[in-house]
Amino acid sequence: MCWSATADLVAGAAVVSVGAACLIRTRHAGELPLAALPLLLGTHQLVEAQIWHTGGGTGAATAAWAVIALPVLALWVPVGVWCAVAGPARRRVTALVAVGAVTAGFLAYSLATRPVRAEIRGHTMAYVIGLPRAELLVAGYLIATVGALLLSGDRWLTGLGVLAGAGALVCWLLWRLEFVSTWCALAAVCSVVLYGWVRGRATRGGRWSVPAPSHCRDSA
Repeated sequence: MCWSATADLVAGAAVVSVGAACLIRTRHAGELPLAALPLLLGTHQLVEAQIWHTGGGTGAATAAWAVIALPVLALWVPVGVWCAVAGPARRRVTALVAVGAVTAGFLAYSLATRPVRAEIRGHTMAYVIGLPRAELLVAGYLIATVGALLLSGDRWLTGLGVLAGAGALVCWLLWRLEFVSTWCALAAVCSVVLYGWVRGRATRGGRWSVPAPSHCRDSA
């Protein structure tokens, strides 16, 4: 599939629809951040469609795309997993929330102090940011996002983590300079897995509710 304004527009609209369906079916407050993730990622692809339309550059759409792709997702995903799980899984993910917070802080500072430029390179979009210690930031980003999914203890979320991690490796090997754009597009499409997760949790969970604290569940 060649990436273009049309591809991002179609994929974005489809994933936004999946995100809306996820939110409608969500029954527990702790699941809301992850249930909303497809909505965020679909909107993200729609923003990139606008960047294609304007021919790249350093406009507001480019800045918005970079903010969502980098600091927002670095923190949103591990926090979303932390909210959705409990017990030992939550304790495992807590460390990755910290990694995501530190990584997001550095990324946010970099975006605030350096211009972001989008460049169309054939059928891919590259974003030139000039991140300091880029390798460390990318490592922290992937550890926080993919790692949180893999350590969630939930088969649907673990599956999503495997898909996102494999996709990150493939995108890095094939399009190093366009890695962020292609991986975020893949993550958006893969996030439809979250619909299966939400649907399964809703079927088992019944009414919309706020989960009881872990000590209450343990004593029940």
